[in-house]
Amino acid sequence: MPAKSYVSWFADLSLDDVPVVGGKNASLGELYRELTPLGVRVPNGFAITAEAFRDALSAAGAWDELHALLDDLDKTDVKALAAAGHRAREIVYAAGLTQEMREQIVAAYRQLEEEYGPDLSVAVRSSATAEDLPTASFAGQHDTYLNIRGEELLIDAVKRCNASLFTDRAISYRIDQGFDHFKVALSACVMKMVRSDLESSGVMFSIDTETGFRDAVFITGAYGLGENVVQGAVDPDEFYVHKPTFRLGHRAVLRRVLGDKQVMMVYAPGRTREPVVNKPTPKPARQRFCLSDPEVLVLADYAIKIEDHYSERAGAPRPMDIEWAKDGVDGALYIVQARPETVASQQAATNLESYVLKETGPVLATGRAVGTRIGSGPVRVVVDSHHLPDFKPGEVLVADTTTPDWEPVMKTAAAIVTNRGGRTCHAAIVARELGIPAVVGAEHASEILKNGREVTISCAEGDVGRIYDGRLPYEVETTDLSTFERPATHMMLNLGNPELAFKTSFLPNDGVGLARMEFIINEYIKAHPMALLHPERIADEREREQIEAMVKHYPSPAEFFVQKLSEGVGMIAAAFYPKPVIVRLSDFKTNEYAALIGGAAFEPEEANPMLGFRGASRYVHPAYEEGFALECAAMKRVRDEMGLTNLKLMVPFCRRIEEARKVIDVMAKNGLTRGENGLEVYVMCEIPNNVILIDGFAELFDGFSIGSNDLTQLCLGVDRDSEKVAFEFDERDPGMFEMLRLAVEGAKRNNRHSGICGQAPSDYPEVAQYLVRLGIDSVSLTPDSLLRTMMAVREIEREMGKEPRAEAAE
Repeated sequence: MPAKSYVSWFADLSLDDVPVVGGKNASLGELYRELTPLGVRVPNGFAITAEAFRDALSAAGAWDELHALLDDLDKTDVKALAAAGHRAREIVYAAGLTQEMREQIVAAYRQLEEEYGPDLSVAVRSSATAEDLPTASFAGQHDTYLNIRGEELLIDAVKRCNASLFTDRAISYRIDQGFDHFKVALSACVMKMVRSDLESSGVMFSIDTETGFRDAVFITGAYGLGENVVQGAVDPDEFYVHKPTFRLGHRAVLRRVLGDKQVMMVYAPGRTREPVVNKPTPKPARQRFCLSDPEVLVLADYAIKIEDHYSERAGAPRPMDIEWAKDGVDGALYIVQARPETVASQQAATNLESYVLKETGPVLATGRAVGTRIGSGPVRVVVDSHHLPDFKPGEVLVADTTTPDWEPVMKTAAAIVTNRGGRTCHAAIVARELGIPAVVGAEHASEILKNGREVTISCAEGDVGRIYDGRLPYEVETTDLSTFERPATHMMLNLGNPELAFKTSFLPNDGVGLARMEFIINEYIKAHPMALLHPERIADEREREQIEAMVKHYPSPAEFFVQKLSEGVGMIAAAFYPKPVIVRLSDFKTNEYAALIGGAAFEPEEANPMLGFRGASRYVHPAYEEGFALECAAMKRVRDEMGLTNLKLMVPFCRRIEEARKVIDVMAKNGLTRGENGLEVYVMCEIPNNVILIDGFAELFDGFSIGSNDLTQLCLGVDRDSEKVAFEFDERDPGMFEMLRLAVEGAKRNNRHSGICGQAPSDYPEVAQYLVRLGIDSVSLTPDSLLRTMMAVREIEREMGKEPRAEAAE
């Protein structure tokens, strides 16, 4: 009788082999066999079958004692769980491997050594037969051993992997997921170590993990071996790439966020008990990204190919969770694991859930938001696992970082806060799976937040997660989009914050009617464009130093501005692609420009900035023409390099037709020629002259967007910044309704798009209803008023006999 084979090489495995070698090994086999021919690099290796695990326990007579330990275990009894887990691991480790198994593993290791050379080190990973399923990841439940060299250490690592099937966290997780302990077996994975200890590594997803937005690849990374990113020991760098435009051949990074990357895991020097150690990351390395743009794009290509393959295999979209590593010896990027993403991809597309904070308060700490929810409760700082029994359900868990052993307690938390970690760390993964708000990388949170203090954790305000003092009121709004009637009138959104773009895109919408450039300049650039170009003209030494610090890691101050602005606008354009996104060119007033870093040196003092040097007049003036050229360069980058041609541009506060001609000419000189590559240029209709001379403006622009705020101000002669006459400011004045009528009818007469992006329709549904009766093409609203106003608009359309939109809500 031939000897039983306990070893299977990756080249002989596929996703069909989960019962034989577990999810991780089956996926690695699928990757190695099917994706390597497509250019995706995967290190070679082999699996030790689940049958080896079962046969080893049978040969040792271990099953009866394991059943006695686990069959009636109450996992809520933490001490009983710990005792049972500890004894179960002892039993499995002591069972070891049969002589036949040892010989086959050593022979395979020697074969791998022949392929990679005598300096070979391997990673020994755990692959359970119930692992990496579309609805249950088992991520981090079992153990991994890195930088294993030599036959005896390999055998020991395999035995330890086998024992890790019964870690406390894995026992608890199986109970929660409804898996029988004895119908799950462990298959060890032995694969060539990628020398990322000399370079970098991380985790990426073919979906945005916080919102479920499917058109982006989200990549995280740090220096050294990847365990630090997975475990949350560092704040990693983050990168986004837009999949639809990437597929069309546009190779551009959509957004970058520099992480602290505090420590790096490397091989331990000399012969030690620990094969890897953490050491501080050198400061220069922390201040630069761990991947170049071309490397980010290689990883995005890998992620898209992997997602496409797994989706085709499954017959349905299959977003993926992928681990990558860069080898410091050959400089190549490798994929070391891929599994289905199990949280964001499972969210129901027909139900829109929005958490809305009703009040704000003092912010105690900030970090990276995980998910989009809000939670509150008393703080419980947990220094280490020995203090976990002190934690009470409903408290906010605050810690330096978390490990899989903490999961039984994490399940009962109102929210989670960690000092360290990125949005792909252990705490983030568990929080998403449990639906708990979490803020990771909130530096010094465990020192700032004190036990018993009531706090509110908000992840509903974009990428930044905030820990507020006290319990703040919030609401959860749920909308069933499957029954939502879309109005015939196009309903668009007003949006300025790129961090909210992916989340907001799930609202039923027809694109963005107003994307404010000012928010991006204020929040991400912070400096006056002219100050970046001419720091020598700034008198304040501190401001010069601030600018120098901002731009020091960029090729030039101009590139800093262009990259930051293009990333912010690009995120919004990508979120709504291919629907139109209308970006208004900068419309700061002189006092607002002066408030930017270095701005006072370049701005005049005006008695009434609202009517002064703003909007179109700046673009053609020598005092700002260099700054406007930077704005144009950023917009050109979004359209040409990123491929986001759904971006339309809008000129604000354009007083005269002659001024409009000059602006159109200046834009063309800066690479933004109206009509070229489909570029449309709109104008704000916010000055009475725009309405009176609408036929002339229509010759120069593709559409009009009514700015009801400024139009009301200038129609009624009310300074909207003045508290004294605020009571006279009313967008529902009869004169304003006449202005609206003239504007809409004038646009129609000239076959130009008519829309409104001012505040009036958001605040007053009757204004939106009036415009709908006039036949306006689009109404743009703030996200919080969109659904309410859509229902009011649909009601008017019913009265007018208009049918709802045929397409389903998006």
